[in-house]
Amino acid sequence: MTIHLSSPATLMQPVPYHHVAIATGTRHVHIAGQTARTADGTPVAPGDLAGQVSHALRNTHRGLMSAGAGFDDVVRLTFYVTDWSPDKIEAFMSGVSAVADEVGLPLPMPPASLIGVDHLFEPDVLVEVEATAVLE
Repeated sequence: MTIHLSSPATLMQPVPYHHVAIATGTRHVHIAGQTARTADGTPVAPGDLAGQVSHALRNTHRGLMSAGAGFDDVVRLTFYVTDWSPDKIEAFMSGVSAVADEVGLPLPMPPASLIGVDHLFEPDVLVEVEATAVLE
């Protein structure tokens, strides 16, 4: 399996992710929205966007590993953040940076979207992460 990430000069620069992922492979892995919860459902980092981003990415990594994948195989990330406003980007990116080396998340990230939402499934959940990977 091969993934080629790029950011053509004709698209907005700089951004903390690549604009384009080209993947060759036959096995697709889709990780459902991961949040800052432990395996038993205990909330992690209540009220802390950076902490929740880090833990949600850890959980995303755990899901990828269970399928024999890692962040190097990811072709798409989608982040849903409650009550999004541009002033939250520093806390958001701090959460990404804090865990990137630990989970093997390349920086810049694979193609990613950050979508602001009113709320997620529980009031304490500030962020949810989905991932798509391609293997073999």
